Amino acid sequence: MLLRLLALTCFALPASAQLETQAFVGARVIPIRGPLIDDGVVIVENGRLRAVGRRADTPIPAGARVRELAGKTIMPGLVDAHSHVGGGWGADSSAPIQPNVRMLDAVDCRDSGFQRAQAGGITTLNVMSGSGHLLSGQTIYLKNKDARTIEEMAYAFPDGSPMGGMKMANGTNSHGEPPFPGTRGKSAALVRENFIAAQEYQRKLREAGDDASKRPSRDLALEGLVEVLEGKRIVHHHTHRHDDIQTVLRLSKEFGFRVVLHHVSEAWMMADEIVAAQAPCSLIVIDTPGGKLEAVHLDAKSAAALEQRGGKDLIAFHTDDWITDGRLFLRSAALAVRAGLSRETALAGLTINAARQLDLDARIGSLEPGKDADFIVLSGDPLSVYTRIEETWVQGTRVFDLQDPKDRLWAEGGWGAGMDRAGNICCLGDREEDR
Repeated sequence: MLLRLLALTCFALPASAQLETQAFVGARVIPIRGPLIDDGVVIVENGRLRAVGRRADTPIPAGARVRELAGKTIMPGLVDAHSHVGGGWGADSSAPIQPNVRMLDAVDCRDSGFQRAQAGGITTLNVMSGSGHLLSGQTIYLKNKDARTIEEMAYAFPDGSPMGGMKMANGTNSHGEPPFPGTRGKSAALVRENFIAAQEYQRKLREAGDDASKRPSRDLALEGLVEVLEGKRIVHHHTHRHDDIQTVLRLSKEFGFRVVLHHVSEAWMMADEIVAAQAPCSLIVIDTPGGKLEAVHLDAKSAAALEQRGGKDLIAFHTDDWITDGRLFLRSAALAVRAGLSRETALAGLTINAARQLDLDARIGSLEPGKDADFIVLSGDPLSVYTRIEETWVQGTRVFDLQDPKDRLWAEGGWGAGMDRAGNICCLGDREEDR
């Protein structure tokens, strides 16, 4: 909790944040924490939420710019706990254990995927490398705003370093020829060996204290694992099959690291064990799982199974974009409700529960005074197939507007639609009117 509170105080608002006070009135407000508000008011000031309440009870500050949104719905910006937008890869096609690799050095902040995600109402993303490795490196938590550099988008730890977790995986993805493990048993053995080495490195650092002459030679890989052991970085663990899920829980308990289980196709088989371990789950709920054999038992009822056993706060969703297009993220929660999940938990899974899995729930994930003004304006109910995301706001700045023809292209176009340039030679065109 202290880490989260410190993180809340160390962010400076970007220059692009709108400084004027804005009041959004008349909409149905879904704050996530707290009851629904009909004829609501959301007041934004200096990129943060100043007040959220009923119009009858919430004074509008003098001089505020007022937006009348009767008939619309406002809810927090969506949090995608597992994404691959930005075109970056970490240790993929490299050695099986690479905790020193940083997605900070790999993500293209001007990639079109971020605009697609904005069109889907996603305001925060956990961007990570692929799952072909047991440990493929450090993820990065990004605020989904328009930026010139990745540093402008990155959340920060209290020490100022870019904030993220550690990506791990098991199952068939990480099998392969040497130096890859080839089997599930060898995969777990390699992970144990590296965490034991990290424990030894951690011990030497503690014993050396401030005496530089006693400190071991710097090892970036072991430094990354020590951050996991000390709880600074959460492990985001790709896992599908019931036995692979159990292996992750076993390793987490053995070495004491925090973990979020990602994908968890067979969570419905392991719901008792997951809830007993209080292991958060970032679920993927898709209607076309593709050709991965270990995901053959994927079932949308997993979220409901966890909720029924008392694990409602453990449930979140992700896109794994492109696996689920970020523009269709709301559909994941709707499909889980269709399979038995409560509406309240489904909406929390898109927002506050996912924020908690990134240690960001003190800052985002619900509409509460003091939090970032990250929210979306919807044409109707968020779980209706007929509802459109009309606006996406990040820190009080609108980053997506369905009424803008360029933004509408991001929301509705297919592959390549909305790209900045079609080409730089005469026959392809790069004129402003061609963009």
